[in-house]
Amino acid sequence: MFDHPELYILRYGETIWNRQSRYQGRKDSPLTQKGRQQAVRQRKLLNAIETLPRKVFVSPLGRTVETARLAVTFVEHPILDDCLQELNFGKWEGATKQEISEQTNFSFEDGSWYFTSPEGETFAMILARALEFLNHLDEPAVVVTHGVTSRLLRGLCLGLCQSDIFKLPIDQGCIYHLANGTETIL
Repeated sequence: MFDHPELYILRYGETIWNRQSRYQGRKDSPLTQKGRQQAVRQRKLLNAIETLPRKVFVSPLGRTVETARLAVTFVEHPILDDCLQELNFGKWEGATKQEISEQTNFSFEDGSWYFTSPEGETFAMILARALEFLNHLDEPAVVVTHGVTSRLLRGLCLGLCQSDIFKLPIDQGCIYHLANGTETIL
């Protein structure tokens, strides 16, 4: 288990590409109306927390910046952190699971296929980014990030093995609270 301060991790709200089941990676797609409503829901959840951290870290990609603008209104300038970007899916960015499955024979069950995309990021690469972020974290924080990155950060904090990390949920519109080696979904 990774020793870390208390964290509140948010995934960005629904985007147009989410609705189309496309993998975004480092590419961006705008939030839908539902995605903006999910971010407002996250704001209400955050505002109900009595001792909310004052430090906020956000992936610099547009969908997370927009989510943070709507959800994290208690700080004026969140810290943009490249370590929180989504997995680079390489040539699979913008593709659907169906399109990817037509090109490969990977099992989609364990999440290992994420790290086999042509010109994409490996597990070791995203793991290094996640560890860099967690190693520099010195106080409780709110984090606005992405699905795969969220799973990895949370899994490290919970002491999970790689296969169990990719069984964690990645819902939008909720908050994952990590403290004392446990996760609570708000």
